[in-house]
Amino acid sequence: MPFILVTNDDGVRSPGLAALFAAVQPLGKAVIIAPTRDNSAVSHSLTMHRPLRVTAINDHTYTVDGTPTDCVTIGINKILEKKPDLVISGINPGGNLGDDISYSGTVSAAIEGTMLGIPSMAVSLAGEEPFLFETAARIGAKVAALILEQGLPRDTLLNVNAPNRPIAELKGIRFTRQGRLAYDNAIKETRDPRGRQHYWIGGGTPSWDNGTDSDSRAVASGLVSITPLHLDLTNYDALEFLRENWQQLLCHDD
Repeated sequence: MPFILVTNDDGVRSPGLAALFAAVQPLGKAVIIAPTRDNSAVSHSLTMHRPLRVTAINDHTYTVDGTPTDCVTIGINKILEKKPDLVISGINPGGNLGDDISYSGTVSAAIEGTMLGIPSMAVSLAGEEPFLFETAARIGAKVAALILEQGLPRDTLLNVNAPNRPIAELKGIRFTRQGRLAYDNAIKETRDPRGRQHYWIGGGTPSWDNGTDSDSRAVASGLVSITPLHLDLTNYDALEFLRENWQQLLCHDD
């Protein structure tokens, strides 16, 4: 029977986590190891400045008072009796598309699972409240079943984004590339009651990559986006260019 680790970045009481856990129950034995509280946008951070506390809620649910990455690495190395066959992170209430992937705690939990040699995936629901978690849960379980059956390429995880609409209204599934995303006016200037200036990061107007094969374009078209992400961030075209054109220049003695 497959053994599945379910986690997220929104905290152990997130309705998206509950929906995902319920959806993967038919696939095997599932265990939740999730942050005690919301850890959105913490990226791939580890807690190294203080000890971490693990709390068992029941025989299949544990919390860690740290980040999603903490949950995966402590869960696999210390809590679980054996390595899971799959790490699945989500469901995030809101998309993890384009450059947002770099900040996402949801995706980073799947990255950590991949770094530990375990097939991993992240699931997000792109849209606004009210969130129809059942849609992303059903898609996530379907993709998870295929991963358990066929595996994934080495050092590769899947980033799944489902549009926030009823399952019957989805236009299909598309395999996509990571797009680009920028925000205008994402930093707000505020003042406290004493007049001191502060800055609040968040919000802003998104500007999306318009490429037809991007993750954001697929979701905007009503399609489920599945993007394979690789741990190796090397730009091999740039590497070859630098070797051919800069190597001698940098090594040349003036």
